[in-house]
Amino acid sequence: MVDGKNDAVYCGTGRRKNAVMRVRIMPGSGKVTVNGRDGREYFGRDALLDYALTPFKVTGTVDHFDVVATANGGGVSGQAGALRHGIARALLEAGDYRGELKKVGYLTRDPRMVERKKYGLKKARKRPQFSKR
Repeated sequence: MVDGKNDAVYCGTGRRKNAVMRVRIMPGSGKVTVNGRDGREYFGRDALLDYALTPFKVTGTVDHFDVVATANGGGVSGQAGALRHGIARALLEAGDYRGELKKVGYLTRDPRMVERKKYGLKKARKRPQFSKR
């Protein structure tokens, strides 16, 4: 940072299921912070953090940016997907990566949501057991 100002901070909002991530990336060494905690500690599994950081691998910017994110709603898997979406959107501001990110589908918001429970059923589609006699 120059003179303590946020001159090179790029922002993006990612969404997946009910999770929303507000992501800020800035030039750095690849440190990931989610809700004030280290990324590996927050997600608990390395696979989820690696999944969230795939936009950096696609664009060839691994360890070029630090990530600071705020998570709201959803579970850890949805939040990892939201972080990936937010990082991809922030990279659009950081440089000319649109073609690479769009080709692998990281700029598209995943529209799949949990189906609502219907009355008369046990879950969204599961029916009560049928008894012939």
